[in-house]
Amino acid sequence: MSPGLQAAVLFAGSLPGHVLMSLGQTLVVICLCFDFIRAVSVPRSHRRYVANTAFRTLALPSILVMAFSVLVDAASGSWQDVGAGMFILVAVIFRWHHDTDEDSWWKGKGQALGRWLRNRAASGSMAAPATA
Repeated sequence: MSPGLQAAVLFAGSLPGHVLMSLGQTLVVICLCFDFIRAVSVPRSHRRYVANTAFRTLALPSILVMAFSVLVDAASGSWQDVGAGMFILVAVIFRWHHDTDEDSWWKGKGQALGRWLRNRAASGSMAAPATA
């Protein structure tokens, strides 16, 4: 095992590591709960809009948390945890990519925010005066 991976496993086994891993797993559970609410809600309803927005917001951090958790479990040799973690990781990724036609905050205001940030970044880099 590489020294960096060994340090990650040792940190995950410490008290601060357990706290951070527990917070990360809580984030994953909340993300999956919003996905369940989205799945059972009436299409085009406010409840589904809110649940889809929360799921889309929490999906990427949940994927990162689960990937790190699976990596630590694989490095420590806990193969049952690796299997369970990979199942959850693949399920979240599948649900994130599968239902993209839903209405959420990211479709309207999020895209406008992205355009505004891109315009700011482009104009900021062009407007910088050259120093000699």
